[in-house]
Amino acid sequence: MVELDSLTYAYPDGQTIFQDFSWSARRAEAWAVLGPSGCGKTTLLYLLAGLRQPLAGRALIDGQPLLRPRPHTGLILQDYGLLPWATVRENAALGLRIRTFYGPDGKHAPDEFQPGQDVDPWLRRLGLDPFIDQYPGQLSGGQRQRTAIARTLALQPDLLLMDEPFSSLDAPTREGLQRLTLELWREQALTLITVTHSIEEAVVLGEKILLLGRPPNRTPTVVENPGGADPEFPDSAGYAAQVRDLRRRLEALE
Repeated sequence: MVELDSLTYAYPDGQTIFQDFSWSARRAEAWAVLGPSGCGKTTLLYLLAGLRQPLAGRALIDGQPLLRPRPHTGLILQDYGLLPWATVRENAALGLRIRTFYGPDGKHAPDEFQPGQDVDPWLRRLGLDPFIDQYPGQLSGGQRQRTAIARTLALQPDLLLMDEPFSSLDAPTREGLQRLTLELWREQALTLITVTHSIEEAVVLGEKILLLGRPPNRTPTVVENPGGADPEFPDSAGYAAQVRDLRRRLEALE
């Protein structure tokens, strides 16, 4: 479903992040992207979201070149991206409201989009019912992130991109949202790609792990993680072994 074909990308200052880089992920796979600061993890998500364009090569979704953001790609950011003056329900419905402004031209809103779709089922599913009339400043970090997830899932994505979504949360909240993310991934048959700086989180959320090193990245390093995306995996002996192996691999890439 997702493919980078001989892709090259550089920052405006001339630093090359990806050089003739090729990588692919199949539909409904769960991937984690891991690497040191400045290696291009977030840039990779922006390229897959259609928010940045390569200098050479292509990013493709379902075999189609990605020339602009697509309706069925969801992007969840670390800072939640909520409007401080809007309630939980209004923030969750924001994507649906924006989509009503686009006609069914095949470039923005999909033909099957129905403007009357409701976010309330997702608010209930994510346990936000008691908070629908509250504002982001009145919410905990976990509740704000659940609101961002509800807003994204209401748009019925098939590809979900997450940029360090749980890094600012306390451990119990982070672990709960990791489990929730895996439940939603299975229920919705999403292709899930999560950028993280945490080795432990990568092992929890990724069936496969893409390791990026100091730029320019030319060849992908892919680590198979058979126990990943299983909520019980952190309690197993294999989990600790995989964390140690990833730490060793990252040290070799730096």
